[in-house]
Parts: sequence; C-alpha cells; structure tokens
Amino acid sequence: MFVLPKVLFSIETFTISKLFLSLLNLLNFWFDLCPLFNMQKIYLSMLLIVLTYNPGKLLPLWIDAVKRQRRIVRVLLIDSSSTDGSNFSELPPSFDFKRIAAKDFNHGGTRNWALKHVPDETEVVIYMTQDAFLAEFDSLQTILSAFEDKTVGCAYGRQLPHEEATPLAAHARGFNYPATSRIVSMADQPKLGIKTCFLSNSFAAYRLSDLVAVGGFPADVILGEDMTVAARLLVAGKRIAYVANACVYHSHNYTMTQEFRRYFDTGVFHARSPLLLQTFGGVGGEGMRFVRSELNYLWRFAPTWIPAALTRALIKWLGYKLGRYETHLPLPLKRRCSMHKVYWD
Repeated sequence: MFVLPKVLFSIETFTISKLFLSLLNLLNFWFDLCPLFNMQKIYLSMLLIVLTYNPGKLLPLWIDAVKRQRRIVRVLLIDSSSTDGSNFSELPPSFDFKRIAAKDFNHGGTRNWALKHVPDETEVVIYMTQDAFLAEFDSLQTILSAFEDKTVGCAYGRQLPHEEATPLAAHARGFNYPATSRIVSMADQPKLGIKTCFLSNSFAAYRLSDLVAVGGFPADVILGEDMTVAARLLVAGKRIAYVANACVYHSHNYTMTQEFRRYFDTGVFHARSPLLLQTFGGVGGEGMRFVRSELNYLWRFAPTWIPAALTRALIKWLGYKLGRYETHLPLPLKRRCSMHKVYWD
C-alpha cells in the first residue's frame, strides 16, 4: 500500500531537487550577465575613455556598440570642440562629457588630462577612438580578463577590418592583429624587436596603478603615446597582453597622400623618441616583413592591387625618412607634410 506514495515522494523530491539546481544555475548565469548585479564592480573598477573630434554619424554608432555591452559601462567622452554639429546633449546617463579647445589636443597630453577625471576607485582605464566599434557584446569584459595576471600592465584588443576595407587595409589589420593571443615581456625583445612594445590606443586597457607608476603618457607627442607607455611598462618589468578575442572594427582606407603624412608623423615620433629605438631596435626589419607579407597576401587574394602596394611602400618610406629628419625642415613644410597639423601650432 505504501510503496506507490514512497515512489511518488522520491520522484517528487528528485524533480524538486533538479528544479532547484536548475534555478541556482540560472541565477548564477543571470548574475553574470545582468548589468544591475555588476554595476558597482564595473563602475568602480573600470572607466572607458574616448576622445572625439567631428565624429558626425560615427557617434551614435559608437554609443550603440557600447550600450550593447553585457554590463553597464561608465564612459568619459572628451571632445576637442567639434565643429560638425555633432550632438552631445543626449548622451546616455552613464556618460560623462568634457570639452577642450581643439588647439589644446595632444595624443599624450589629452589622455593624461583625462586621468584627472577618473574616479579614485578605478582599477583599469580603457582608451578607445571614435572610429573603433566594439565587435562583440563582451569585448570590454574580455579585455579586462587580461588583468587577472598581476604582471600585465596593459592590454590591447584585436582590430578587424570594416566591410568596406580595401585589400590593403584588410591585410594591415591581419598583419598587426592576428587571431592568436599572446603576452610579451622584455625577454621577447631580441626576437620581436620594435614589435615588442606594439600597442594601439584605438582599443587598449591599462592597469591604472601601473600607468601612473611609469609617469602616464608622454605630455607632448605627435602620435605613439601608446607605444611609449608600453615601452615604459616593459622596461619596468611589466608585461603586455594581446587579447585576440576582444575585438573592435577599425580600419582605414588611406589615400596615398594620407599614407605619406601618417608615415611622416611616425618618422617625427621616432626622431623625437631615440630611447625607444635604442631599447627595442629599428623599424627596418619589421617594415620589410610587412611588405613581403602584403605582397604575398595580394598575390593570393587581390593581385591587381600589387602595383598600388609597391607604390605605397615607396611613399611610406619617403614620408618616414623625411619625418626622421624633420629638424632640418622649415615649420610650414612640416605642417604641410603632417597628418596631425595641430601639433605644429
């Protein structure tokens, strides 16, 4: 008589137990995903900083990509007095807006200025540019995971080409941002050379205490503030993480004139940062490796672009060499050759 109730009781208990465990798993999953449960941790430990100038239609796209992140993100947006009518009056509540004069912008100095507005509890600052769009809903959380290793002072994510990227732009993304993650230290310098301190502030994260310990960004640079800090961190014994599964869409279809100007500015940066090249080596070997890789890529996928690639390689070399000898050039010519003309004002 009592066997059936016992069986039913056992089945019912087993079912309730399974339901209870399932509920616990669901709650754990929800705690991991729901922004409200993680608000304090993210707000106190991380700040996303973006610098803008005339972002135009890019601004709402950039904001939407941030809003799609799996956790609420606090953002500091610093605009250099845009003149294109970009609307900053309706930013999300988690955005803090600051404006500076366009003449006061500097790649290093402005990022240092941003640090004055970081909450005291912040552990990691992430820098992005207005034309880099978070590719996945967990891109920010993924790059933060690099700092579980206490020896990592900074990290940068993978940059994927936009859909409209030319074969040249697509190859450049693949060459500099491969599919495999890695962590480098000064021990890798003999093998990697200047590439050891490679980093891009289009999507890069820094442990704030380490960034401050090495003096922050250089106060006045034409570009390369990211590689300068990376070099300082490496020399200080820290490591740099490349997080290939933390992705943004970011690429440029530069004209030949833009390529010349960009490499002119790179030459200026290297000329004014002699310790960087003395410590990590020159760029000649890496440049030749890039050209060989590019030609091989184009031969397989876009052979009609090979003449343009060879022409651009020459233009880049000329721009870079001219930039290295910028001290011998008159100021008007330097301004004309440069992509970042405000630097010379």
